[in-house]
Amino acid sequence: MKNGSGSVTGAILATPPVIAQATAAARLVVENVRPRVEGGDFAVKIVTGETVEVQATIFTDGHEQLAAELRWRAVDETEWRCVAMEQLPNDGWRASFTPERMGRHEYVVEGWLDRFGGFRRDLRKKLDAAVAQPVDFTEGRSLVTDAIARTRDAALRRLAKRLDGDDAAAFLADELAAQMRVADDRPYALASPRQLVDAERIAARFSSWYELFPRSITDDPARHGTFDDVIGRLPAIRDMGFDTLYFPPIHPIGQTNRKGRNNALTAAPCEPGSPYAIGAADGGHDAIHAELGGFPAFRRLIAAAKQHGLEIALDFAIQCSPDHPWLRDHPGWFAWRPDGSMKYAENPPKKYQDIVNVDFYGPEAVPALWTALRDIVLLWVGEGVKVFRVDNPHTKPLPFWEWLIADIRAAHPDAIFLAEAFTRPNMMYRLAKIGFSQSYTYFTWRDGKQELTDYLVELATTAPRDFYRPHFFVNTPDINPIFLQTAGRAGFRARAVLAATMSGLFGVYSGFELCEAAPVAGKEEYLDSEKYELRPRDWQAPGNIIADITLLNRLRRDHPALQTHLNTRFYAADDPNILWYGKPAPDGGEMILVMVNLDPHAGHDTGFDVPLWAFGLPDDGSVAVEDLVDGWRFRWAGKRQTIRLDPDQPYKIWRIRP
Repeated sequence: MKNGSGSVTGAILATPPVIAQATAAARLVVENVRPRVEGGDFAVKIVTGETVEVQATIFTDGHEQLAAELRWRAVDETEWRCVAMEQLPNDGWRASFTPERMGRHEYVVEGWLDRFGGFRRDLRKKLDAAVAQPVDFTEGRSLVTDAIARTRDAALRRLAKRLDGDDAAAFLADELAAQMRVADDRPYALASPRQLVDAERIAARFSSWYELFPRSITDDPARHGTFDDVIGRLPAIRDMGFDTLYFPPIHPIGQTNRKGRNNALTAAPCEPGSPYAIGAADGGHDAIHAELGGFPAFRRLIAAAKQHGLEIALDFAIQCSPDHPWLRDHPGWFAWRPDGSMKYAENPPKKYQDIVNVDFYGPEAVPALWTALRDIVLLWVGEGVKVFRVDNPHTKPLPFWEWLIADIRAAHPDAIFLAEAFTRPNMMYRLAKIGFSQSYTYFTWRDGKQELTDYLVELATTAPRDFYRPHFFVNTPDINPIFLQTAGRAGFRARAVLAATMSGLFGVYSGFELCEAAPVAGKEEYLDSEKYELRPRDWQAPGNIIADITLLNRLRRDHPALQTHLNTRFYAADDPNILWYGKPAPDGGEMILVMVNLDPHAGHDTGFDVPLWAFGLPDDGSVAVEDLVDGWRFRWAGKRQTIRLDPDQPYKIWRIRP
């Protein structure tokens, strides 16, 4: 805007401080850095030995040449390790790194103007067009002279002597370019915020869990099972291919409001009660139920499990029976009603009259309760337990979990925490962000073709892929899936295949291999649940699916493609009851293909597409096929094929190679 004399009015002129702020602002843009976890200073989850590919978008004004670098280190290290980034189309940049040990790491991406790189790029173009001028070589010499002045580098001085004339080869020599990269002052450098990366052991991503109640490992419903009885079951569990054996709480069980069979409000004198009602006169979370055999038997079990290649996982359930010693010794850790009573626990519509909850922010709870709970975990770590399934973590404060898991894993980076949180997706994902290694999922309720497809696509291709590891349990003591209640043996086999081949984390609660499904009428609960009674079993009962589970776990061990959910790809199968998906191997040399009949009551014919394109083959190409269930070998010729899957064999698993 001008005044009448033609001069610019001062009212709209930028003041020097404002101009200074603008000129000090970043000239480059570094954005869309990935992998990244949004919402806080949270870590991307990987396992040791897994390569992290980092990509970013980096650009600036004009036609300047840029350079970029990926820097990474363990958080307890002072020196960065540096990797030059490769430029991709459309301002993309890429590099990778591989953490060598467990624990937290961090990375940043930095970009800057690459003045000498830009000179070399432009000189080549001018030489190719035969338009290079002496001044172009003078510009190159000036860049080298400035670098020598900055660094006093002897190697650069030697190389500069070759630049007296217009010898293009000297200016474009790789040796000179390498030295100039070292001497680069990185004008207008801009670094991204740091991103944490948590490297865990492989069992955090790939493991097969088997859950049992130790007290039910007995041949007599009147005799309480012991840890020594469990030792006798270890060979069978190992032979099914499981590597983690998980127990519900093993602590003393309260008498007050003890539950009876089928969740009855009154227990008979001989009934054992729910192990989730933790605490009695003989101890709480730091004690073992006497009838299991105490610490000596537990230590024998730990040693025997190790010999069989099994790891013991324990339930960490932060709740107390009314008889727990903490109510007597630490009343300030609980919320009391005005009349001196205490409200029992609820998870509507479920009620737990035999349980009361701690108050994490009670008058005497901070920090005493928090550290007491941490010390309980450390006690069991000291007994050889490094894997914990956490009961209902979504009902406890998020800051508590973030602190506890970080504190434990700082000293024991091999510790693994599984979140049993069947709740809203936002809370499930947040628990993963703050430190839980694995999580139960909605898989238990995903039965149809489209909902299974949509759920896996969400987990494998959207934001959760970088921090959320889904553990596909086919059933739990609390969940007798509606689908399985009427599905029969075919349904059990199909669900086992889906869980074992879709996710690297696969879990079975004992009885599933026997196709147990008798429900409480109208509920998603087991009739005669062993949460409230001892349940001896005939482990070789007719109709069992032990062979299927054994096969699945063997295939999971033998084929890395089955050790993650992130590579799941869905393909076209015409019938709406047939789910058809593939899992490419990490090296791209083969693919595991899985087809499942989701209808346990009828056979279905379907046409389907063989993903020849995944190997760069035309639609009329062919691939070698190995049937991993029946052992047959043959070739598929052409993209379109047909098949029928019946309830007596509801799935197929193939390996294909070009």
